[in-house]
Amino acid sequence: MREMRKNTRKTVLVAGGAGFVGSHLCDALLADGHAVICADSFLTGAAANVAALENHPRFRLIEHDICQPLKIREPIDEIFNLACAASPPRYQANPAHTLMTSVVGTANLLELAEKNGATFLQASTSEVYGDPQEHPQNESYRGHVNCTGPRACYDEGKRAAETLCFDFLRAGRVDARVSRIFNTYGPRMQSDDGRIVSNFIIQALHGKPLTVYGSGEQTRSFCYVSDLIEGLLALMRVKPNPRMPVNLGNPGEFTVLELARLVQAHIPTGSPLQYVPLPEDDPQRRRPDISRARALLGWEPKVLLEEGLVRTIEWFSALAVEGEARRGRRRTLARAVRLSKQGEREYQPLGR
Repeated sequence: MREMRKNTRKTVLVAGGAGFVGSHLCDALLADGHAVICADSFLTGAAANVAALENHPRFRLIEHDICQPLKIREPIDEIFNLACAASPPRYQANPAHTLMTSVVGTANLLELAEKNGATFLQASTSEVYGDPQEHPQNESYRGHVNCTGPRACYDEGKRAAETLCFDFLRAGRVDARVSRIFNTYGPRMQSDDGRIVSNFIIQALHGKPLTVYGSGEQTRSFCYVSDLIEGLLALMRVKPNPRMPVNLGNPGEFTVLELARLVQAHIPTGSPLQYVPLPEDDPQRRRPDISRARALLGWEPKVLLEEGLVRTIEWFSALAVEGEARRGRRRTLARAVRLSKQGEREYQPLGR
């Protein structure tokens, strides 16, 4: 698949490119020989995610909030819109901005795509299905969303963004595509973003109880980030435009308890389970029907949960070791400074 994508070099804008998924997408685009403009507000993105690309000749980083129009001088061939907080604690921290990022921000990027004649891909979400009453979820299901609940800023914002994309498409203004992304995990997840995989790993590494919301019998489907990137690139490049949303996720379905036990098995620090009340509007079941992605894109995930989980644990473990080393260096430096100051006080030169 990667060889088929290596054709004429494109200039690609990745909005939200310093985020978890966005940074992996930037890596893949550069590996395919394209020029990448990464735009990120750094409200949830991290400079560390793209630090290795800082001196790459085909990479440029712009700090920008897409709620404001973005002016790019050079022609743009493709735009990926991944710019929105994706975990409940983050998007609920400023719900009005979350909603505007999806609505106003998407409108701004669609207008930029129209101006450049660029192909546009919107990263939507399985959250548009809400707490689904149909299982598994296929793209024809219209969802069961609480439009006034605490998750609505994200759910309804993404639904509105999809509407904008298909309105621009039907009007012949932009070649727009929409992916509905299910739970994704892997290296570069933020340790404090409240997502279940990162939560469990960080808690286990520190020997703390694993927080299980509700009974733990609710299900999720976990897609490793490299598989998702392949799906996003395939959807951007497929011809003709599918003209309908496409689910991208791993159809393997696991309960929260099954995930917790996997983490306990791979991080044997003796972390127990701690049950807490289920958040409002938390979905009970989540599993993608990816028949459309298989048929239109020839895509399906390859990385099994346990394999991807091991890779993710290794990344978080290395990060923890690096963090402890930095803290150790700071403690050593602070001690050296204290000793130096003490020595200065104790040394009093003799007067003449």
